[in-house]
Amino acid sequence: MSIRDFFNSEQKSIKIAAFVMIIAVLMSRFLGLIRDRLLAGTFGASIDLDIYYAAFRMPDLIYSIIFAGGIIVSFLPIFSEYQKKNKEDSWKISNSILNLFAILYGIFFVIFFFVSPDFISALIGNFSLEYQAKAVGLTRLIFVAVFFFGLSSIFSTILNYFNRFVAYSLAPAFYNLGIILGTIFLSPYFGIYGAGIGVVVGAFLHFAIQVPVAIKCGYKYEFILNLRHPGISNFFKLVIPRIVASSSSQVNFLAATFFASLVGVGAISVFNLSYNLSYFPIGILGVSFATAIFPLLSKLWAAQEKQEFYTKFRQTFLEILYVAFPVGILIFILRNQIVEIIYRTGKFDQSAVAITAACLGLYFISIFTQCLVPILLRGFFSIKDTLTPTLIAIVYVITNVFLFFPFIVLFGGNPYFSFEFFGQQLAFTVPAFIHANNFLINATKSIFEISSIDNFPLLGLVLIFNLASLMEFSLLFIFLRKKVGDFGVKKIIVSFLKILASTAIMGIGAIFVMKKTAYLFGSDFVGNLLQFVLICFIAVVIYFIATLALKSPEIKFLSQYLKAKLNKNEN
Repeated sequence: MSIRDFFNSEQKSIKIAAFVMIIAVLMSRFLGLIRDRLLAGTFGASIDLDIYYAAFRMPDLIYSIIFAGGIIVSFLPIFSEYQKKNKEDSWKISNSILNLFAILYGIFFVIFFFVSPDFISALIGNFSLEYQAKAVGLTRLIFVAVFFFGLSSIFSTILNYFNRFVAYSLAPAFYNLGIILGTIFLSPYFGIYGAGIGVVVGAFLHFAIQVPVAIKCGYKYEFILNLRHPGISNFFKLVIPRIVASSSSQVNFLAATFFASLVGVGAISVFNLSYNLSYFPIGILGVSFATAIFPLLSKLWAAQEKQEFYTKFRQTFLEILYVAFPVGILIFILRNQIVEIIYRTGKFDQSAVAITAACLGLYFISIFTQCLVPILLRGFFSIKDTLTPTLIAIVYVITNVFLFFPFIVLFGGNPYFSFEFFGQQLAFTVPAFIHANNFLINATKSIFEISSIDNFPLLGLVLIFNLASLMEFSLLFIFLRKKVGDFGVKKIIVSFLKILASTAIMGIGAIFVMKKTAYLFGSDFVGNLLQFVLICFIAVVIYFIATLALKSPEIKFLSQYLKAKLNKNEN
């Protein structure tokens, strides 16, 4: 098989599609880890890296407004419908949406260019004018990437419909590759701008890799802008709630960035680097499985095959849960080794490692729920309900925004807090009963075995981020059941209890092995890596045996799948 045939190959089976995406996502996430390691080592938890991450906030928000950040889930049902009714119309709708995006992008770019200084001043007003100006230049540069990502979303929809998941799944890997190359070859000459140039190059590659495959599927560009087409009208009905939902998500990161900037230099970097590590399993498990099953769920619901819809949804939900829950616990146990292995290099010193590891450890609270959120969202999108998850997203963001500040102050241990916002100095006094309640602080220091570290208040922000994620998951689960009916909640609860018990056994075993073998390994890169691999291997064996003993249904699904594959190969 040639490279061209490989990229154009169709993946008809959900498991094959998910497998292809998992492999591609693994490659992308691995490159993402290299990207973050290079950024951390080159710039450290510094103000330069802070402004790099802050520079993404406005472009990401505008991308969400222009293109909803969820074009696939909104456009795919429309494209699927017209592919069956009138293929020519489906391509006309595609080109109309593409051309509309290009026009909107041009308008927003002009507005963005002039308002970006005020935006940056509001976002990181505590930084010096020199670094604010630097952030303005960087955010304008990164906004160019929005154009390529917008176009890429349209072609991603086409590839998803035709089950061409290879190019679609590899696109993020090329994006990360662009940033890696920019950091290595351009940063020595242009500083943090070198990484920004890499973002633009990576976004172009993200777009370019998908175009040839879409053309092979039948796409042909035309300058069409028919906004009166019924398919376009239906698209807007679905996409407008997604604009609100995606914008809400970006507002959440805006708020997190703003409050992290108040904590101190390096806090924005640590927040983003720890979040990127926590997102590793989410991208591999949650997004891959949810993306693979979404077309099937849409077809089953449209055909009113509800029982099959329930079965496929529940099975995928439990398969994700089976892996995600123990992974979250292992991340908590091995947080120090993970951060030492990936980020401890160059200018990323021990104090930065300590706070990043503590933040990463807190993500164990919600990693499994964040892995499950994509499949819950696809459940709503399959029944063409984008309003409910949008309202839940708004509640999630409001919860975060209102609780970020009190918990940062609480973890800061100072009842008096002031900051600058749009040139105005604002000051707050925290009620005495909140300030006096240091139980949470002492418990956190005890759990993570830390006494005093820089940017400790950042842990308050990360804690709320995770607790709000639990709330979002709970609301999505409850309301999806109300919308589609009982998809087997009792079976899910029984399986979860077995997974919980197995994970507890695994966790105890992993901690025991870590303590007993600590003296065998050094604190350098090789020592941490060897210890990490050993504990992961033993933990996986313990977990597998425990779930086998408890007869978890996921083991049964896995064994049946493997037996079927072996029998097929023998025949």
